[in-house]
Parts: sequence; structure tokens; C-alpha cells
Amino acid sequence: MQLALSTWHEVEDYLRASHGIIIPIGSTEQHGPNGLIGTDHLDAEFVAKGVGDAIGCLVAPTLTIGMSQHHLGFAGSVTLRPSTLIALVCDVVTSLIKHGFERFLFINGHGGNVATVTAAFDEIYAASSMRGPGESSPVRCKMIFWSQGPRATALAKELYGDSNGSHATAAEVSLSQHYHPEAIKYAQMSPKVAPKSTGFFDCADYRRRFPDGRIGSDPSVSTPEHGAQLYQASVADMVEVYQAFVAD
Repeated sequence: MQLALSTWHEVEDYLRASHGIIIPIGSTEQHGPNGLIGTDHLDAEFVAKGVGDAIGCLVAPTLTIGMSQHHLGFAGSVTLRPSTLIALVCDVVTSLIKHGFERFLFINGHGGNVATVTAAFDEIYAASSMRGPGESSPVRCKMIFWSQGPRATALAKELYGDSNGSHATAAEVSLSQHYHPEAIKYAQMSPKVAPKSTGFFDCADYRRRFPDGRIGSDPSVSTPEHGAQLYQASVADMVEVYQAFVAD
């Protein structure tokens, strides 16, 4: 069930039975020679919609731009400042709290969002904690990578081993290929497996260390068939995460 495709009457009916919602979040940034710039938000959205379809939970519109300053050395990448992303997450959650939502599961596709979105959660909790003595809030926020569950993790390890990498991964490229097969790209990559991360700072430093954008990965082995397997595994994982989260 997608919020954007629902009426306000339908949302009111939903809230009579459930106070949980999934918010997909990702980024708009380079993903190596064959990875789509939208990979992170497309993958998070795809899995979130799959969970909604499987169990009927509400799925909010995708937050498509994240904290990606370190990718600005590559054409097409877009970032929010950390302070902007914090404000965005706070405003989205606070708007939904007003209507009665209490459990917010962010299904994430981008590592650069973690520190900033976690800070946003702290801002939300701080606003509640500072309202006055004796007042408690049922609101809870949680963020998890679509790829973080046991099934998806094991499958990525089985398919790609250590060459899955940490950015422009074979798994995330495969999932996006399954979601948008009409947009599959092909490219030569050298070296076949990109260097592993030794840390980086701003976008110029990132581009110098990782010239084609990949970190530790070989997405030349990605396929939409792998993506279909990863989709099924991740949706099953995230269904369990969501159900446990809203029941807690």
C-alpha cells in the first residue's frame, strides 16, 4: 500500500488498525561505470514496495537525495547538507506523527545517510523528551539497509564473495537491473575488482582514491537474475524486521 497512491480516507482507515509506516531512503549519486545514479534510492524503494505488497503496510514516498558530498566529483551526483537532511527527515516524521503514525522504519540504500539520519532520530526524541515531566511518546524510528537481513547477506556472499565490495556493489547493481531492466548498462572495468576503502574525506579525495567510483567491487558480474533472487531474499528479511518493529 503506497501513501502516494492512497486517499486520505484510506489512510484514516489504515490508522485504525496500524500505526506503522515504511519510508524508503537512498541517494542520487554515481555508482561506478555500470551502476545507475539512482541505484541507492531505487533499490530501497523496490524492496519497500515489495514489503508493502506482501503484508499491506503503508509505504511513504521515497526520499531520493541523501548525504553524498563525497560523490560530487562525479557528474550527476546530488547531495543534501547533513543539516538539510536532518531537517527533511524530522519534518517528514513529524508530519506523519500528527496523523497518528508511531513506528517509522526507514529502509535505506546509502551508507552516507547513517550518521545524519541517526542524528535526525535524536532530534525527534529530544523534542519529545524536552516537552515536560511525565510526558512520554510512543514514537520509535529505526533504519536498516535493505541488504542487511540474514537472507540477503548470505545470498550476496554466495553470489559474489569478497568482490561484492562496499560501493557500487554487485548486489545493489543486480537489484537495480531487476527493477529497471530497460536501463541496464554495460562497461569495461579495470581493475576487475576495485580497490578497497582506506578512508576518504571530500569529493576530490574520493575521486583521487577511486577514479571510476567503485570501492572493492566487481559489478561487471551483476545480472537481473541475481537481482530477482536478492529481491525475494530482502523482502522476506524486511517483512520480519517490520513486523517485529511495530509489535515491540
